[in-house]
Amino acid sequence: MVAIINYGLGNLGSIKNMLKVIGERSVITADKEEIHNADHIILPGVGAFDAGMSKLNESGLSEVIKAEANNGKPILGICLGMQLLGRKSEEGKLGGLRLIPFESRRFNFSSVSDESIKPLLKIPHMGWDVVEFNHGSSLTNGIKGQQRYYFVHSYHAVCDSSENTLMTCDYGYKFAASVHKDNVYGVQFHPEKSHDFGMRIFENFVHNCK
Repeated sequence: MVAIINYGLGNLGSIKNMLKVIGERSVITADKEEIHNADHIILPGVGAFDAGMSKLNESGLSEVIKAEANNGKPILGICLGMQLLGRKSEEGKLGGLRLIPFESRRFNFSSVSDESIKPLLKIPHMGWDVVEFNHGSSLTNGIKGQQRYYFVHSYHAVCDSSENTLMTCDYGYKFAASVHKDNVYGVQFHPEKSHDFGMRIFENFVHNCK
């Protein structure tokens, strides 16, 4: 059973439908007991960093997520949900969940030397894009060939260490498209909108991330 955390932000129905396609039971919930009893947790999210953290803090879900992470339960953050896993974001003033050592920063193309590319680099970064795998993990096990995922974001993770950067994407410069530490994973893209590519991510998360 997968608990999809409902804190008022995120593509909850799309994630549940994708899990149904791969034959995995799930529940959309803010109930602490249901989250505790689940085998896996997905933290979705769209919108602003402080709005997301405020909702998690006010509902008491921040402490629930951190406790489950510390107990070794697999957790997957998606889009804003991934950014909330870090220390903080340039977008807001609140602290994040601090489960993975990174900070989120707004895209800044001032250092891009190719002037012909700059007009093409719009914010938000939106649409399908290719990722590269930095190293293997349970989340990417068995996935081969060029992988494309659907992105919609203005901020991206900057990890303290490359060992926490699972995937990268190039949009003017390389940024972390996926992060991880131990049993906690995050993807900046939307696997629930990424068709077969995203389905493989969900399959690996529920079957290989233990």
